[in-house]
Amino acid sequence: MGIWGSRGVKTRDLSGEALERDLLAQIAIADRNAFERLYRIYFDRLARFLDKMTRNSSLIEEVINDTMMVVWNKAQTFNGSSKVSTWIFAIAYRQALKALNAYEEPLEAEHDERQSEAHFEPDFQLYAKQIDQEFGRALLALSVEQRTVVSLTYYHDMGYQEIADTMDCPVNTVKTRMFHARQRLKTLLLGSIGAQG
Repeated sequence: MGIWGSRGVKTRDLSGEALERDLLAQIAIADRNAFERLYRIYFDRLARFLDKMTRNSSLIEEVINDTMMVVWNKAQTFNGSSKVSTWIFAIAYRQALKALNAYEEPLEAEHDERQSEAHFEPDFQLYAKQIDQEFGRALLALSVEQRTVVSLTYYHDMGYQEIADTMDCPVNTVKTRMFHARQRLKTLLLGSIGAQG
């Protein structure tokens, strides 16, 4: 026996966007189980997005919770003109901007506590970790808007239109931010490689 959704459809048989739309419809009528499912679906995705955007682990869970409270309170306002993920990521983006504006400390790359274990890792794993750390430092040099565009493009496979919807800006603004982000990353990463070599 399946779990029945708000439209008389077994939600366990739904997947992807259809499942998310059904869960959102159930949340709109205050279904806590649907909310918990949607929360579980989005927690890791939002955590990755917010980590790349904010580069501040102490804000991530707070922003996710704030985002999901907006989803709970505003589910009935979702009009279906975008994907559920676009709607939720747009909320997360706005919540993260609010949190960053309220946060007093400057953004810095966080120390990886596992660095002390690095000498035990094979060379290729150490090299991959170093590349990831260099990229993380380079991302910090970008504006929040540029980091967001890079994150949504490369880590969440969003197209320019979906990013524009998420960030509430024109597509050409997204393209411009991506262009400048790529140029800046190229300069920073080539400079980093040159400094090491």
